Parts: sequence; C-alpha cells; structure tokens
Amino acid sequence: MQPEQLKDVLDRARQETSKVIIGQEEVIERALIAIFTGNHALVEGVPGIAKTLLVRTLARVLGAEFNRIQFTPDLMPADITGTNVFNLQRNEFSLIKGPIFTSFLLADEINRAPAKTQSALLQAMQERAVTIDRETHPLPANFTVFATQNPIEYEGTYPLPEAQKDRFMLKITMKAPARDHELALAQRTMTKQAPEALLADGQIRAVIAPDELFALREQLAAITLREELIGYLVDIVRATRQHESVLVGAGPRATQALIMASRASAALAGRDFVTPDDIKTMAVPVLEHRLILRPEFEIEGLSVLEVIQQILQQIAVPR
Repeated sequence: MQPEQLKDVLDRARQETSKVIIGQEEVIERALIAIFTGNHALVEGVPGIAKTLLVRTLARVLGAEFNRIQFTPDLMPADITGTNVFNLQRNEFSLIKGPIFTSFLLADEINRAPAKTQSALLQAMQERAVTIDRETHPLPANFTVFATQNPIEYEGTYPLPEAQKDRFMLKITMKAPARDHELALAQRTMTKQAPEALLADGQIRAVIAPDELFALREQLAAITLREELIGYLVDIVRATRQHESVLVGAGPRATQALIMASRASAALAGRDFVTPDDIKTMAVPVLEHRLILRPEFEIEGLSVLEVIQQILQQIAVPR
C-alpha cells in the first residue's frame, strides 16, 4: 500500500464514521490513531454520548469483528477469557472462548469490575494472547481494546491500576456536541437516517478488509521524525517526572506512544513528516491518564491538563 493510499483510506474511514458519530471529529481521529498504531484507548464520557456506538461503527468501517463486555462487580476473569469445559461425547476438554477473542473489544465501564477481573485484560493488551489453564492462545493481530469510563459516577467503582492505565495509548474524552450538531442529531432521530438505524441497516460500509490493516500500520513507519523533534518529544515526557506538582510522571512507554501517535497524526493530516504541532496535539491524550498529581496541588485546584500545558510552554520548540 502506497503512502497516498494510506491518506485516502484514513479520509474514507473518517467520512464513514462521521455519518454515524455526529460532531466528534477529534474523537474519531484519536480513535483511528489508536487503531492504526496497533494500540488501545481509554474512552471517557457521560452516559449516552455514543461511546459504544463509536466503537461499533469503527469496527464496521474497518471490517473488523466486534464484541462488547459489560463490566460489573460480579464479573469473573473466566467470563472474559473463556474456560475449558469437559465434552462428554469426545471424552476431552474443549475450549469455550470468551468475548476477548475478537478484533475490537469494548470493555464497557471497565472500572465497575474488581482488580482481579480487570487484570484478565493485561496479558491480552500487551501480548495479544490469553492463557487459560496454562495453555496460551493467540488473539487476532488487530486486537484492540476500547475501555469506557463514566467520569461523574465513582460510587462502587474500582480505579484502574497504574500498570493497566499505562497500557492504554490514549485517553479519549468525549464531550457533548455543539448545538448545531445536536440539532442535526435530533432531526435525524425522527427519520431513517438516525445513527443507530444507519448502522443497523448496513448503510455504513467497510473501507478496507481486516487483513489490510497491517499494511496500513507498516506505512506509518515511513513517516519522518527528525532527530531534533525526537529530542523535543523525549524532553516533554521527562519533564512530567520533574514537575513539582507531579507525584508520578510518565514512563518510557509514554515516549513510545507519543512517537507513534505523532506519526499517525501526521498521516491523518496528509503529511509524510511529523511537525512540533503533531507532538503538542498528541501530548495531552497520551500523557493525561498517566500522571498523578501531588495531593496538595490537587487541593489547590490544579489539573493534569494544566500541568501538561505548562510543560509544553516551558520546553523550547526546535526550529
């Protein structure tokens, strides 16, 4: 696949997804960045903002299999991974695969389940494999986790451990659409062009075959990132560990994530090279969920977003 074909596929993927997900262009782009770089995303938004619909639509557009798990306090690891069941006819154990055996997995309200259940995703997210009864089973090459969280309802939830949050490349925040977009949604709800109806009626078509996604990812490696920009990017991540208000900063995995995200951002813009603006744009979604502020600064009302903006202002941009 040629570089110009890469941009064409990305544009068509955005256009098809935008037919269903109205007024969330930035969210769609960041979700595509996570997918095309072979990573996972944490999606945060209030109920009814179309988090589930976003992932279902992306799966349809990219010709990928989709499964959804509703995380609840009584969910067990075996409910996610599957289990071996004794087959009386064959006189042997057979594997009953869980919903994790898919390409796009939506972990809905992931913080509703205890840490033991959340940990069932760790190996899958890192190694794209699942171990059941000491036997390791590979997952599809395009395996991608989209985990959702409700930002306003924390009663009865279990915060994600830092090791798990670090495995999510991006944090995607879905906000309420602007008035004109919500008006368009309201008008379409009364017709056959309602977002859910478009998806159910098969009006949203796949722009690529599932096996072409790997070729797309290969093209991202051809995006040029100058040496001085690599230094700029590394300095941004390292500054999160030295900022006075930060208790826990971003680790080396954040550096790798920011490189991949910046390259994908350049590809979405139709460029074959990364600019400082690509790095600045992707710094917030890559770093936001990885930083922990000191309690005294949180009490004063300082936010992680403000800290990241301070760091971006302090680091000199290379020419």
